[in-house]
Amino acid sequence: MSYSPVQIIARGPRAAAETAAEALDADVLLEGATYSILEEDEDKDVWRIDGYPTTEEEARSMEAGLRAHEALTVEVEVLADADWLAMSLSGLPPVEAGRFFVYGAHDQGKVPEGRVNLKIDAGAAFGTGHHGTTVGCLEAFDRLLETETFDKVLDVGCGTGVLAIAAARTGSPIAVGTDIDEPSARIANENAAINDAQCDFYFASGLEDARIAQHLPYDLVFANILAAPLVELAPDISAALKPGGVAILSGLLRTQEERVLDAYRPLGFVVEQTIHHDAWSALQLRKSNA
Repeated sequence: MSYSPVQIIARGPRAAAETAAEALDADVLLEGATYSILEEDEDKDVWRIDGYPTTEEEARSMEAGLRAHEALTVEVEVLADADWLAMSLSGLPPVEAGRFFVYGAHDQGKVPEGRVNLKIDAGAAFGTGHHGTTVGCLEAFDRLLETETFDKVLDVGCGTGVLAIAAARTGSPIAVGTDIDEPSARIANENAAINDAQCDFYFASGLEDARIAQHLPYDLVFANILAAPLVELAPDISAALKPGGVAILSGLLRTQEERVLDAYRPLGFVVEQTIHHDAWSALQLRKSNA
């Protein structure tokens, strides 16, 4: 029997919504699902989670997980047969993050002069630039570029490739990305070609892949993934960075910041900047020169 796509919507106070979002991140049955969390009504402290499972099993697990939080109200809406990804992207406005202007094909006529314009088509990959985690990474990178240059940049969990493409378009001679999802690596390479960006994306598991290791050490590492893999990959990300190098980490909730930092501080990282968008965080860390 084919799966009928659904959207699962949960509403409630911020504390409950963030706790529920952390549980979704930790659920191994939901690795293929996506969700967003945002503030819907500031005055009433109403936060909203929109979940998009891709299978019946994911739908059952996500709904049960959200309903386990008594402070949340949960609705399940059956989606009509349509290209929901294309329809949702067509309604998204361009994103501005410092010097960067990220847009889709539907905004071709809105591209301004004097900006680093990035045309990003998501396809089946994550990272159009609209998500709070991607915006935070671009904002941190924009501020760094005011005083620094980065010859070698690595994008871990590249998704659409927007972060490595941003690096290549702002002068990084080596910008590479890796993703454990093969379609994402393919889409990222397509986006690099669209943006005339000299960067390469690889379908690979881990940072030991020879195509990634050949450029060690990196000056800057982006990792816009999730809290659990950020913690797990901390030693590998540290090893990939030169002394004094920068790591921009995101894909984590505000409530997960200390958990992630506990994995990086013992490796000699210090926090230089924290950027928040809705419930999401982006952390800019500097590796010690020791």
